[in-house]
Amino acid sequence: MKHIANLLFEMRMLKDIVRSGYSFLGSGSESIAEHCFTTAFICFVMSKLDGEADGTKLMAMALLHDIPEARTGDLNYVQKKYTQVNEAKAISHLIKPLPFGNDIKSLIEEFNQGETREAKLAGDADQLSFVLELKKLEDTGATSPEKWLPLVIGRIKTQVGRQIAQSIMETRWDEWWTNDYSE
Repeated sequence: MKHIANLLFEMRMLKDIVRSGYSFLGSGSESIAEHCFTTAFICFVMSKLDGEADGTKLMAMALLHDIPEARTGDLNYVQKKYTQVNEAKAISHLIKPLPFGNDIKSLIEEFNQGETREAKLAGDADQLSFVLELKKLEDTGATSPEKWLPLVIGRIKTQVGRQIAQSIMETRWDEWWTNDYSE
């Protein structure tokens, strides 16, 4: 169980690692754990809308897709031009003592390859998580999202992903709680 405790502490570290791309946006902030939670919830929704995807697998991919960053850190697109990350080595070291380590490795590899239905949906959920953050920033007055939103939305591959993105863009971030406001 010591290996399990170490795994849990490592995953808990994702709460403390801030996603680095927000510094380039000039506003906003999000930890890797916050991003993974939002992505997993989007996967839950997508699995219900899609109807054919394995929802458990989809949510597991979302929860696991960025766990190597507990060891490698979160590199944004500028940093990736100058730094090589050995994600395979990070995953190998992470899973080595775990009896279910190959399950983690397989799900991350499937996500990264992006070929299966679940991997495509999880990849879209990863982008939709960022779309939600950018739309909230835009709705609250930040100007940089107008440049980034079309690029991020352009990465979405599935029909259900595009439908969700369109709905997000047509909805103000605070509409869910201001619609029925009354004194």
